[in-house]
Amino acid sequence: MIKMLKPQVRTLAPRLGYTPGDSKARDQYRENTQHWRKWYHSARWQKLRMRIIIRDKYICQRTGVLLIGKARAPDSPVVDHIVSHNGDEKLFWDESNLQTVSKGYHDSQKQREDHQKAFFA
Repeated sequence: MIKMLKPQVRTLAPRLGYTPGDSKARDQYRENTQHWRKWYHSARWQKLRMRIIIRDKYICQRTGVLLIGKARAPDSPVVDHIVSHNGDEKLFWDESNLQTVSKGYHDSQKQREDHQKAFFA
C-alpha cells in the first residue's frame, strides 16, 4: 500500500503583491502604501465631490453623458482629477483641477490615458 507523505515545502507568501482580479486586496495594498488615499474617505472630500458634481450639472465633462446611475453603474458620477495629484495636497483639493466624469469613462479611457502618461514620463 502506498503511504501519503507530508509536504516538505511550506506555502510561501506571494512576493508580487495582490492577485490580479482581487480588487479588495489591491485596494487594501493601496490604502497601506499611499497616505493620501485616506483623503477620499473624509467628510471634506464628500462635500467637495458633491459641490463639483452639482457645478457640472451631473454631466460627464468628457463624453456629455447624463450621470444618473447609482454606485458602480457606468453612468454614475465620478469626480476626477484633471491633472494627477500624486499625493500633492494642494493639487488634490484644487476645485479647478476637478471634473465630473462617468464611471465608464473614468475606469477605461481615463485610466489608459494616465497609464500612458506615466509610461512615457
